[in-house]
Amino acid sequence: MKSTFNIQAILIFLFVISIGTIAYAQNMKGQESRDARVQEFLEQNRRQWRDLNIPYEDGQVLYKLIVDNNYKSALEIGTSTGHSTIWIAWALSKTGGKLITLEMDERRQKEAIKKLEALGLSDFVDFRLGDAHQIVKELEGPFDFVFSDADKDWYVQYFKDIDPKLKKGGRFTAHNVLNNIGGIRTFMEYVKDHPGYETTVDRSSSSGISISRKK
Repeated sequence: MKSTFNIQAILIFLFVISIGTIAYAQNMKGQESRDARVQEFLEQNRRQWRDLNIPYEDGQVLYKLIVDNNYKSALEIGTSTGHSTIWIAWALSKTGGKLITLEMDERRQKEAIKKLEALGLSDFVDFRLGDAHQIVKELEGPFDFVFSDADKDWYVQYFKDIDPKLKKGGRFTAHNVLNNIGGIRTFMEYVKDHPGYETTVDRSSSSGISISRKK
């Protein structure tokens, strides 16, 4: 009787293991398929992004920051039509994270949603339409990664609103910091002088990304 029980237990154990192995293999296959779609899409559209989107090189920077630091709770201020959103969501698909992305223009947001759905990345994104000035203040957080690419003269205020919601070791990144745009100089002076952060600038593109790590 005891022998029969042991055999049954072993068979059940092996069955559970086999199911888990199959599920893992299917998940890996699905991820590989998604990766291939995303890579192909980004390469094909490498030189075609306009409408306030970031360059390909800057997308790579964001992706690497998230994956290398295993960030899982991200915020994007300024979806546009989704180039940066794709890079961030793709990175979060590796870490098991989620992105909240904000956009005030409904046409641009709809285009971004369409792209993310086609690439199989929409499950990693919470799209929100409205005024980022207000929404950012209302968000609870916490976040470990933030990318700001909206109105530059509001960068400092976005930073102030996010600071208490950003985890230690998290990063606040901002786009176009190498461009002569109103608000950028004030923002860069503010973050570089902030005692709670270490700020560097990535120059992979002519736009530039400031990267402020919370101590």
